[in-house]
Amino acid sequence: MRIAVLVSGNGSNLQALIDAQLGKQLSGQIIGVLSNKADAYALQRAEKANIATTVISHKDYPNRESFDDAMHQQLLAWEVDLVILAGFMRILTPNFVSQWQGKMLNIHPSLLPFHKGMNTHQRVLNTGDCLHGCTVHFVTAELDAGQSIAQSAIQVSLHDNVESLAQRVHELEHFIYPQVAEWLCNGQLTWTNGQAYFNKKPLERPIQFAQF
Repeated sequence: MRIAVLVSGNGSNLQALIDAQLGKQLSGQIIGVLSNKADAYALQRAEKANIATTVISHKDYPNRESFDDAMHQQLLAWEVDLVILAGFMRILTPNFVSQWQGKMLNIHPSLLPFHKGMNTHQRVLNTGDCLHGCTVHFVTAELDAGQSIAQSAIQVSLHDNVESLAQRVHELEHFIYPQVAEWLCNGQLTWTNGQAYFNKKPLERPIQFAQF
């Protein structure tokens, strides 16, 4: 399976995917990394791994639709089977999402459906949640609302702050994101008519990894 990863920043989840591919834990091949920011460190990670990179800046396009269409054309040129969002900080248009429905994953730093959107670590602290974590989900036009596939959780301690939660959740992300990507690559995870299937059975709730 041919994989493209969309990035905007540091790219630690991209690195986790690259490492999984090198360690034979990801049977798909990352064939391209696309960023909307030329200075994204993730591009350097890709280049070190001899993965093709391209920059398509949203600032060069008059609207979201034309920007998304440029990305779509690049993905078609790469003959991509799976799109993975790894810290891609743009909200995608419904038309773009519909063309990659069931073929596009995102990871969100919260236990969805709780804390959609930004600043999840601060919001967890503000609400006094006992658990925090991350969710891998299929991407739909509604932000952070696609079917959740897998989650991993940590207990929030009295000593946690935004920085410590971010670091702890990142460690969870780096473990579960390559795993879910591999499920898609090896056929354990499929998507049909708006429903995820795991081992050919409808996935009724996210798969829960061990809590730390």
